[in-house]
Amino acid sequence: MNFGWNGPASTTPGAEPSLVPVCNSGQESCGCCLMQKQINRMEQFFNYSVQELKTQLMNSKTNLNYMRASRSAFSVALNNANTLTCFGPFANDKPIIFKNIFINLGNNYNEQTGIFTAPRAGVYSFSISIYSLAASGKAQASCASLRVNGNEAAPLSERNGKDREDSSTAVAAVQLKAGDQVVASLLQGCDICDDVNHYSTFTGFLLYATDKA
Repeated sequence: MNFGWNGPASTTPGAEPSLVPVCNSGQESCGCCLMQKQINRMEQFFNYSVQELKTQLMNSKTNLNYMRASRSAFSVALNNANTLTCFGPFANDKPIIFKNIFINLGNNYNEQTGIFTAPRAGVYSFSISIYSLAASGKAQASCASLRVNGNEAAPLSERNGKDREDSSTAVAAVQLKAGDQVVASLLQGCDICDDVNHYSTFTGFLLYATDKA
């Protein structure tokens, strides 16, 4: 649909309407013909501009929908117990399953396995904080590892401190592909603890996507 000065019309783009009804063939009609030609050019430019605006609007809507679909963020804590409850120690490394969910935008964090699966390729930010409290006279080890597809991306460790409390925090920016898995693993012989104060947490979010996969 194209637009003329008298309203919408279904004229073929680029075709200049006949000037005969408007202008006669006499010398005195030259000014009229030139004016009509200029009006026709303006109409064509206007129609072209409208189409360009429509295209840009559609592209903006597509990009906005993609940005909304790309949102991925989670923040979880080990538990929400009224009293301090610990996880570990174990004889082998073990995935930490953070049970208390603050946010899981995109549902990419699995609260049954403790694994975050990247929904699309991009750069992601992750942070882990761990805390433990040793019983009186007991050796203490608060240690974990941020792992991507089984490979360590960031270590956390505080062992046998002078006091009974140990804590550690790690932050990492990681480039992932769609389907890559990220997990916080408790290392052999270590433990972490938590309660309603949420000392032990795991957080991650997409900084920006690198493709539309």
